[in-house]
Amino acid sequence: MRWPRSHVTGIDVSAASLAFSERLKAKHRLENLELRELPVERTADLGESFDYIVCTGVLHHLADPDAGLRALHDALAPGGAMHLMLYAPYGRAGIYMLQEYCRRLGIRWSDREISDLTESLKALPPDHPLVPLLRRSADFATRAGTADALLHPRDRSYSVGQLMDLLRRGGLRFARWMRQAPYLPWCGALASYPHHAALAALPPEAQYAAIELFRGTMVRHAFIAERTDEPRRTRVEFAGDAWRSYVPMRLPDTIAVRDRLPPGAAAVLINRNHTYADLYLPIDAEESGWLAAIDGSRSAGAIAGDADRERARLFFEKLWRWDQAVFDLSRSGRATAS
Repeated sequence: MRWPRSHVTGIDVSAASLAFSERLKAKHRLENLELRELPVERTADLGESFDYIVCTGVLHHLADPDAGLRALHDALAPGGAMHLMLYAPYGRAGIYMLQEYCRRLGIRWSDREISDLTESLKALPPDHPLVPLLRRSADFATRAGTADALLHPRDRSYSVGQLMDLLRRGGLRFARWMRQAPYLPWCGALASYPHHAALAALPPEAQYAAIELFRGTMVRHAFIAERTDEPRRTRVEFAGDAWRSYVPMRLPDTIAVRDRLPPGAAAVLINRNHTYADLYLPIDAEESGWLAAIDGSRSAGAIAGDADRERARLFFEKLWRWDQAVFDLSRSGRATAS
């Protein structure tokens, strides 16, 4: 539905999941969707290559995640990109504790055992690491989700460093986070704390790894990867004047709050996909006017006009870092990127 002119192929090892997807395909009349029962490790059996591959919540359940990633690498067309999601270890500590608890008790998948497990979770101490996830994670919204989270027989997670190593072994390189603000020292509370300068001075990979440890509750990493045997995609950069030709586009999950504001703010920008309460961006009246002028066709330079260039540059860079906008670079004479 999002890409009606694209041909989309979906694969799954579960016949039940595919049957459900077939019903949705028929309901929404998706003529551009093909579904196949196939494990990810056998992606080559499709005999096709793909410009964009989405694999979220799969690799960390495989017996050999490296083999699965290599299969996806081989199916990625030249110049293509891959959207991956892997579990993160520190925010899932409570899940792994309860998984071990269930193994020690020999809890299985019967309706009675799942019902007893769901009821028993209500007795967890309020400071148990799992309790925050019980309140806010969709994984625990249903009994089936609870069983999948706590009784899955194969479940591993990746820290930032382990994630980067996995990509390198698979012939891929990291491109960007799907939502990057939680990983950046310029966003949220870290921007005003004593360690900001030390964090900002680190190379990007070390920076992300350190901030993952500081935040401590990340439960997953969602990111874009690309093949290492292909030239790097053009990056969004704000060091020179190229940003003036970028065309900003607001993301659908971003909002501007205009009540109960901090002093001097005309609005506070929030990405509703962020899970950390410190990730809100106050903007003043002039910046609010620039924000309102974003229409997906005007360049950042056209929007800023004759305003102070450095002030405007910093504003659009903040929109980028805080996951408030993506940018079309095609009008800058460079490759299109976001």
